[in-house]
Amino acid sequence: MDCFYAAVHMRDDPALRGKPVVIGGTPESRGVVAAASYEARAFGIRSAMPSSQARRRCAHAIFLKPEFARYREESGFIFEVFREFTPVVQGVSVDEAYLDVTEHLGTWGSATAVAVAIKDRVRERTGLTVSVGVGPNRLVAKIASDFDKPDGLTVVPPKRVDEFLAPLHVRNLQGVGPATEKRLLEAFAVRTIADLRRVRESSLVSRLGRYGSQLFDFARGIDERPVVDESVRKSYSSERTYSEDLKDPQRIENEIVEQAERVGAGMAKRELVGSTVTLKVRYENFETVTRSLTLKEPTNDPDRLAQTALLLLGRTQARVRPVRLLGVGVSKLTVAGAREPMQLDLLLPVPSSSVVDG
Repeated sequence: MDCFYAAVHMRDDPALRGKPVVIGGTPESRGVVAAASYEARAFGIRSAMPSSQARRRCAHAIFLKPEFARYREESGFIFEVFREFTPVVQGVSVDEAYLDVTEHLGTWGSATAVAVAIKDRVRERTGLTVSVGVGPNRLVAKIASDFDKPDGLTVVPPKRVDEFLAPLHVRNLQGVGPATEKRLLEAFAVRTIADLRRVRESSLVSRLGRYGSQLFDFARGIDERPVVDESVRKSYSSERTYSEDLKDPQRIENEIVEQAERVGAGMAKRELVGSTVTLKVRYENFETVTRSLTLKEPTNDPDRLAQTALLLLGRTQARVRPVRLLGVGVSKLTVAGAREPMQLDLLLPVPSSSVVDG
């Protein structure tokens, strides 16, 4: 979806259309930007940016509080449209999904025709626009979906994958962030995907570990991850951003215990247990770290979760640095009493397919 949160507000309030709209906390409340309209993005405003910085970049920006229940409801309508075209829908977030239409072309006859129909039907039902990428796999479809926003449609047939990817910056590949980009540049003078193709797989693995092998494939447009209907919940978490930085170690520990109790109670209510506990800490300068530990037995016991989270706290600098945000999460979930975790294998090879990312 195109600037989804902001688009919902702009659709429902014509006075906001064409103006720089920012969804998030107010500049006065130490909030952060959750989403921004394209008009706001023109001023360099981006998600996760402090609202105070967004205000400095655009003094006349309109700040609106997020309404997540409203966005989830709207998302439900949109995903209903997706499932009218194929049952193989993998949601990435409330406003993004992969659709495998290989076996569901129906009367449309091609993935491109399906994409056009999806765009039209989403607009008719919701009044919102969606940008769609069509490609032979998830990697290509995702990159294509970001290629021509807003309201875009980019189609990359299998025979054009090499040509499409070659000139793009390496940051377009999933998993390549600032740190990996720097390592690739310093070690191999890699800037584009074409540059990356000249690097041996063994060299990438020596620098990046197992991800180096995947990156070698990604540079060639190879991605065997299937599109999987992930309707089963994979994690449960709670986090909080504080209006004033936390500096008292005891207060920080108390907050972690409270969050662990909240997560444990929520999991128990849904009859879930989990084996991997994750602590999230954001310091006053917005540096964010996560620490995880996998338990021998899955649990939803608040005390066990709290003990593990406090153990992970010792692997951070939270007791000596001011803390802006704390979060506790549990993943590798299992229905209580079940033997196997509800984690889906995303590395199984699948036949050549047509994937739509919307």
